[in-house]
Amino acid sequence: MRVLIDTHAFLWWVEGDRPLAARARAALADQDNECLFSLASVWELAIKAGLGKLKLALPVRRYVVENVVANNFRLLEIRVPHLGRVESLPAHHGDPFDRLLIAQALEENLAVVTADPVFRKYGVKRIW
Repeated sequence: MRVLIDTHAFLWWVEGDRPLAARARAALADQDNECLFSLASVWELAIKAGLGKLKLALPVRRYVVENVVANNFRLLEIRVPHLGRVESLPAHHGDPFDRLLIAQALEENLAVVTADPVFRKYGVKRIW
């Protein structure tokens, strides 16, 4: 299965935090799954770190690259079809980063590891 990891799920996985649900943890640990981390989430981390709303042990670029490699994840680029899909999404979700993740999931036929139940309103398969 191909899965897209929401920003908070990535942080919880990397940091070993308890809020990560058992199903989500199992999906990320399954070596048969292709786990993707969007550049939209990297952008979100950089913005939050730059504003002082997020404290990471390393600068964002190192934190992401080291943890993506260590966990055998892959980065998902942002492509024009993803952005075009954002334009046509209903306004169920107001967060621009989540809207882009939803668009990527729909365009790439990905399940999403996220605690956010609003993803389901878009027909996205949610793993939590």
